[in-house]
Amino acid sequence: MKGKTVVVVGGLSGIGRAVAERAAAEGARVIAVGRRATPADWRSEIETAKLDVRDEAAVERFFTGMGAIDHMVTTAGPVIGSSTLAELDMNALKDAFDVKLFGQIRTAKYAARVIARDGSITFTSGLLARKAVGGTIVKATMNAAIESMTRTLAKELAPVRVNAICPGMIDTEMWGPMSAEDHLAMAVKVGAGIPVGRVGTSEELADAYLLLMTNGFMSGTTVDVDGGGLL
Repeated sequence: MKGKTVVVVGGLSGIGRAVAERAAAEGARVIAVGRRATPADWRSEIETAKLDVRDEAAVERFFTGMGAIDHMVTTAGPVIGSSTLAELDMNALKDAFDVKLFGQIRTAKYAARVIARDGSITFTSGLLARKAVGGTIVKATMNAAIESMTRTLAKELAPVRVNAICPGMIDTEMWGPMSAEDHLAMAVKVGAGIPVGRVGTSEELADAYLLLMTNGFMSGTTVDVDGGGLL
């Protein structure tokens, strides 16, 4: 990773932040971008920029202004709850797709113009893409589309490598607002139903993203990092 330039979209919090910190620790120049303000405890060696992936013109300007890059990772996604089909809010569905699915498509479209031929693009899906659970139609269809897009773009953008990470239950703020006690209780409850007996960490996910950036023989694949959750 030394001498490489890595853009992490959604890199100011959660999994994206862990990816940015991991890549920087390996010697890469890292630019973490997102909609939120830079955290107070941010590491000074990691560059930041504001970017809303729903704004195509802004995405185009950002990547045009970046110049050449080696890797792009996108972890941006909305906090969305569960909903049955009968109760589905179509506007909420459209908003979720606009951020996670269409947002990843927009970043890939413009990153592909400036990425190195031996570089990579890594998307983020989720285990509900392949695990049927009632009330999760938004997450299921959105993440399944991302995994299909990964395979298609791996062929279309070759030799640039295109992959995806499929996280399971990871301990991040994506669980939504709750007290520390409720957060811990949820982690214990969810972890008890996973073969490894616990939820995952952002740092464990970051190791997988680093693998996809550095392994030149991986393309068109989705890597599950879910503690056995799909089982």
